[in-house]
Amino acid sequence: MSHKLTKVCAHRGASGTHPENTVAAFEEAVRLGAEMLEFDVRRTADGKFIIMHDSTVDRTTSGRGPVTALAFDEIRALDAGEGQTVPTLDDAMAYVDRIMLNIHLYPETPGDVDAMAEVLLGRFASGSIYDRAFVASENETVLNRLHQSDPRIRLCYLSHHAQPNYMELALTAVPCEVLQPTNENVTTDFVTTAHAQGLKVNVFYADDEPEMKRLIDCGVDGILTNYPARLLNLREDLVQYTARD
Repeated sequence: MSHKLTKVCAHRGASGTHPENTVAAFEEAVRLGAEMLEFDVRRTADGKFIIMHDSTVDRTTSGRGPVTALAFDEIRALDAGEGQTVPTLDDAMAYVDRIMLNIHLYPETPGDVDAMAEVLLGRFASGSIYDRAFVASENETVLNRLHQSDPRIRLCYLSHHAQPNYMELALTAVPCEVLQPTNENVTTDFVTTAHAQGLKVNVFYADDEPEMKRLIDCGVDGILTNYPARLLNLREDLVQYTARD
């Protein structure tokens, strides 16, 4: 097996060493040489899009309150760690020429579904980035809306991704091209079955080297990690070890 095939996906950027979902974390992922950047998209009270995992700003910024109750300018004025601001969707999408994008949508209302689908359809069509990005979500409605409007957009359904029958559930709900199971759910048989159906397996997640190596040995296509440098170094060591054999 060529260990170079396993892509390093920086989870919320290089979030183990930099404030998550910030430009600093994204820049570090690119600098290190990660092949993929994962980030989370939410909609503000005034209908704009920011990059944040949680439904509230409490954990990752200097502010408090739900994202859906705060205006864009209010969120942008917060400290997201080490003086960083909360990025916009445009800030994150601008990385598409430098690194592949794993775009995780968090719609909370039907209005969010409509707005997120509309903005993503525009970004994909205007940039022709179909081979540089895919869209993931626990919300099957937004993914199916994207597929109905533009089947060229690659999708990843995330609900039930810790369950043994995740693959079956995902393919029943959404026309996926990418699966993102939890690492405990991944075996060589899982990966072989997915690949036989033309699916990519992008694992959530691994931060310690023994688990990273186990997943690489299973043949996964990518691994999400908060420590991309750690996975990059391990992958290089494995490549060199294989070359010596």
